[in-house]
Amino acid sequence: MPEPTKKDDGQPEDSAGADAEAPPTPEITLQVSPPEEEVADGRDPVGTEGEDVTEPQPIVTEVTEPQPMVAEVTEPQPTVTEVTEPQPIVTEVTEPQPIVTEVTEPQPMVAEVTEPEPVAAEPVAAEPAVVEVTEAVPITAEVPQPPQPIVAEVKDLEPIVSEVGGAVGVKEEALGASPLLAAPLTAGMAAGAEPVVMVITPPQSSPDKDDDATASTPSPPPPSEDGNTLKKLSIELPNDSVPESAMGRKDSVWSLGDGQLPEDLDKQIETPPLSTLLIEKPEPTSSISVGEDITFIAKVEAKDLLRKPTVKWFKGKWMDLASKTGKHLQLKESFDRFTKVHTFEMRIIKAKVNYAGNYRCEVTYKDKFDTCSFDLEVKEIAEAPIMSVDIRSAFKRSSEGQEDAGELDFSGLLKHREPKQEEAPEVDVWEILKNARPDEYEKIAFMYGITDLRGLLRRLKKTEKVVKKSEAFAKKLEPAYQVDKGGKIRLIVDLADPTVELKWYKNGQEIRPTPKYIFEHKGTQRIMVINNCQMTDDAAYSVTAGDEKCSTELFVKELPVNITKPLEHVKTTVNERIELECEVSEEGAKVKWMKNGVEVPTGVRSRYRVKSEGTKHWLIIDDASRDDSGTYSLMATGGTAEAHVQVDLKPLKVFQDLQNMTVLLGQPLQLHCEIYPGNVPGRWYRNGQLIQSSDRINILHRGKNHRMDVQAATIHDAGDYTFIPEGYSQSLSAKVHIIDPPKVHLDALPDNTIIIVAGNKLRLDIPISGEPAPRVVWMKGERVILESGNRVRAETFADHTSLTIDVTEREDTGNYKIVLQNEAGEDTGSVKVKVVDIPDAPDAPLVPVVGGDWCSMTWEPPHYDGGSPILGYFIERKKKQSSRWMRLNFDLCKEMTFEPKKMIEGVPYEVRIFAVNAIGVSKPSGPSKAFIPLAVTSEPTMLVVDDVTDTTVTMKWRPPDTIGAAGLDGYLVEYQVEGSDEWVAANSELTEKTKYTITGLPTEGKILVRVTAINAAGSSQPRTTQHSILVKEVIEPPKIRIPRHLKQTYVRKVGEPVNLVVPFLGKPRPKVSWLKDGEQVDPTQVNIRNTECDSIFFIRKAERKHSGKYEMAVQVEDHKDTAVLDIQIVDLPGPPQCVKIEEVWGENVALDWSPPKDNGNAPITGYTIQKADKKTMEWYTCVEHYHRTCITITDLVVGNEYFFRVFAENMCGLSESATVTKDSALIVKQGLQLKSPEYIDRDFTEPPKFTQPLQNIFAIAGYNATLNCSVRANPRPKIIWMKNKITIIDDPRYRMFSNQGVCSLEIRKPCPYDGGVYTCKAINDLGEAQVECKLEVKVTMQE
Repeated sequence: MPEPTKKDDGQPEDSAGADAEAPPTPEITLQVSPPEEEVADGRDPVGTEGEDVTEPQPIVTEVTEPQPMVAEVTEPQPTVTEVTEPQPIVTEVTEPQPIVTEVTEPQPMVAEVTEPEPVAAEPVAAEPAVVEVTEAVPITAEVPQPPQPIVAEVKDLEPIVSEVGGAVGVKEEALGASPLLAAPLTAGMAAGAEPVVMVITPPQSSPDKDDDATASTPSPPPPSEDGNTLKKLSIELPNDSVPESAMGRKDSVWSLGDGQLPEDLDKQIETPPLSTLLIEKPEPTSSISVGEDITFIAKVEAKDLLRKPTVKWFKGKWMDLASKTGKHLQLKESFDRFTKVHTFEMRIIKAKVNYAGNYRCEVTYKDKFDTCSFDLEVKEIAEAPIMSVDIRSAFKRSSEGQEDAGELDFSGLLKHREPKQEEAPEVDVWEILKNARPDEYEKIAFMYGITDLRGLLRRLKKTEKVVKKSEAFAKKLEPAYQVDKGGKIRLIVDLADPTVELKWYKNGQEIRPTPKYIFEHKGTQRIMVINNCQMTDDAAYSVTAGDEKCSTELFVKELPVNITKPLEHVKTTVNERIELECEVSEEGAKVKWMKNGVEVPTGVRSRYRVKSEGTKHWLIIDDASRDDSGTYSLMATGGTAEAHVQVDLKPLKVFQDLQNMTVLLGQPLQLHCEIYPGNVPGRWYRNGQLIQSSDRINILHRGKNHRMDVQAATIHDAGDYTFIPEGYSQSLSAKVHIIDPPKVHLDALPDNTIIIVAGNKLRLDIPISGEPAPRVVWMKGERVILESGNRVRAETFADHTSLTIDVTEREDTGNYKIVLQNEAGEDTGSVKVKVVDIPDAPDAPLVPVVGGDWCSMTWEPPHYDGGSPILGYFIERKKKQSSRWMRLNFDLCKEMTFEPKKMIEGVPYEVRIFAVNAIGVSKPSGPSKAFIPLAVTSEPTMLVVDDVTDTTVTMKWRPPDTIGAAGLDGYLVEYQVEGSDEWVAANSELTEKTKYTITGLPTEGKILVRVTAINAAGSSQPRTTQHSILVKEVIEPPKIRIPRHLKQTYVRKVGEPVNLVVPFLGKPRPKVSWLKDGEQVDPTQVNIRNTECDSIFFIRKAERKHSGKYEMAVQVEDHKDTAVLDIQIVDLPGPPQCVKIEEVWGENVALDWSPPKDNGNAPITGYTIQKADKKTMEWYTCVEHYHRTCITITDLVVGNEYFFRVFAENMCGLSESATVTKDSALIVKQGLQLKSPEYIDRDFTEPPKFTQPLQNIFAIAGYNATLNCSVRANPRPKIIWMKNKITIIDDPRYRMFSNQGVCSLEIRKPCPYDGGVYTCKAINDLGEAQVECKLEVKVTMQE
């Protein structure tokens, strides 16, 4: 990375100008030829004084030694002057940028003109242009935002040398030139010197026009008279933006693009060791002519590579061509999956002369590296233009940088134009130039019309210069100083005036006195002592005295580091620790560890560790392998120490061999082996091919265990697997067999649906796979489709199966199932076949509304739409007595309503419709009922007062006696306040109900009310009340409307919620109170909420103490109504009392017991008797649901001794514990047998019957709701719950319970969508029964 320059304030400068962030030029070179008409007309490509000049365009100039310069222009532009010799040209640049040239390759200097346009004649100060050239080393720098590059190439440059303190270097200053006037290097080089190429990209003046800009040819500096070898060339233009401390310093070089600094070019570029990657390389030497195309190809084999290698193309040593791609250079990459070869191509299009040179291709993959180089020769086609010229025009300009500057311009001989006569200046321009500052040279030349500024500058330099003596320094600093690292240096200056203030600077930053920097005064001498010099002190130093300044450079030399203790040879085995130790002469010295001449990597993930302590250095390898054998060396600046390391293998033992495996496709595959010694790496092979780790394949090695895991096995994973330990000839092998389950491939079938028109033939091919070949079965529903079918048949082939229907019918619509089976498994697929046809004829339309000459008709869509959506309907009408139908619409009617018009009143009509889909038009529907257009209805009847409050009056009436065929739209209710003649409409919209409440009336006012029937024909005669109505509320006595299920005892189990809603009537709003046993209900036990029309009684978890009679009282003033609710909370009963054995005879035992003390607040419904053999004490049920308290147990085993126990049972279930007999019954063999009397068994079977139906309930959204009912049946019925006639199956939102005939459905956290009609159905062999209820879910509004 180039070192950034530093300003005087110590801050690093940007390495580019203000526009440095712009991308570099994509093309290598752009070549444009000038138009012949401009040459013939003698127009110059550069604007002269007084002419309008627009945006600058880059100019490329080609200069070769003793060759004339040729400039060509392609497009004619207004007022253009040819640039053949350097002229003082001033372009308008808003933000001039420093231009840094970069030598990229020894190339001939070429300059080409690309569509030049006039340049504005407006002088603007420019920033410095710095060119630094190091011997035989190319330098590259580019200025961003160029529309086209300016390429200047120099052949056989003459050296420009001046010796300073033993170092060879050259520094010249351009005389007042702008960046666009900076001269390309045209001085010839001495024999053997490397040619130089400078790439200069001017700033872009117009971002919208890439090809509409011009640039002026820079003026060259005068050549040096010295002829020594070129060492360093620096062209500097005076400008305040460049600090003096950075002038001539190596750290002041501007760097743009991908170039390197001169001092960085000598550094060794670390590259991986060479290996064979390229299997095909470009030809070593290629030759083409100018304008031709050529392609270079490099190929890399990718069999052992896990990913694509990295390939870079270079020109010369470092110019990366990846950023130069464009219309002249193209890079292409491709990969052949069959041959596993990567192909990389570099194509040069329309080659130019400067494309010739050495190219290089580098391939890198992980630790592997390969490269190849090749040369390209571009032959130029020589052309000898013949034209008549005026020799006098040659004296207008000088060739750039040649010795005959100002005398003859050969490029002018190639231009055919009229010479431009200029008057000789009357003033002495030489004296003006001698006394002017360099930055004023261009302005002076412009003022006096001097076009050969370069020639004048060359003559001006040859004149004697008067060196101005320094006024502040009697003796300045030496050009350079050298000191050993750790030493001391004294920098001395002698002042002419001792009183002048002196300041010292290091790289532009002021130096303050410290123990390191000591300042001394001795007379007129000023001394700065630098103690303990380190490499950081290697810098540029300067001292200022007043306005004057002198500079120097300090070079710090490092002392060599010698080796005091050499390395020792090591011989060991794998997996052992290797430690190489060496000692050097200096602590903290930097050394390099090498292995076989290659530097050892010491990164974080490297297996090599480097340690140093004082003068000792160690190289440590914790786990040695055979690859670690070799010659290791430690390199120091003063010498090298070497030692040989030999690592041998340990004997191999196999503890666990690989096992043959059979794996299902898609299942993980794992191969494992165990060998000794541990930590010996190895390679896995499949069918002789090396296996590499990937996202799917994981190769593990831990100690003695080696394992390969394949996440999901594929067919290609089958084969012979081999594990070969590294360094051993012994291998471990196993076979893997992959079974592929069958698979139906329906990916290409959208939505698995096939649509076909009825009557056509259908052949459906479905791809299948499986190993071995699966057996295929086609099914529609439960019917299997055979291959021998006539109209519908199925066929199976090697890679697909097909379904064929010769003539499709509507019945063929449905889901077709494909079943595949083989030994690896089974797979199914479903294909939906949709047969579309014309729709069925719709039902006859309805005519609900009839007007005087029109009607409104509606209809329902056809029962079968033909499998295709209905697009619309056609409507036809006819008179009932006629047989001719007339179509009423020619555009499809999209809706299912229509209004026929222009009918004759009193004439009966009929209408019918046709349904239309994408297939066609259906048959006509049946005709509608005949209708006759009629007039308005009669007046409403029986208008009476229904209710009166302080502000409202509710009226009700009956429909008109005669409505007619036009029907009835609704009613209009109006009222009139007594004393007023105005009728006010009470309803803004018609009401269809025969009851309406008039609101907003004055209290104790009197009104009259009338009602009018409205239909399509108009309003009927109004019906008015006979007497006025007094607006005053009437007291209504309260009345409790107890629900039917609460008129009997309300039973609930312990722990269940109790939620009762008791509606009531009364006006005004009644007061509600609840009493239990004559006392107020405890609000902590029971939650009661009252509304205007009901009272809600709620217990979250019922307890037995909640049982009792609750009295509800509703009171309105002196009127009162009461109701009593009997609530019974039941629980499990206690065990029976005193179970005893009454008698034992034969194989029978008579038991007797007493009912339990605690019946659980519910009647005992039965008992369950169990027996247990004394030997095993395992209980078995003898009788269930037994109602009496005594029983005889029969069929006991003779010789066994039995204990008995009894459970009590009520509606909640069995008691938690049972009462066991104290004594046991021993069954002994007896001679006499008791003959049991014969009883006729009673038939307890009965069909289901609900003893407690479902009740309509209201649920709160978010709170669980429960529906309960009870059913009696024998045998036990099957309970089915349904919502809106749809069976509830496996829905997690519902829980169903059925215990002792009590059926419950719990709805978890219902929402409004859970409302509807719920049905409970009980079914057994004798019949079925069902009950329904309505559930409404209320949503509580939260503020």
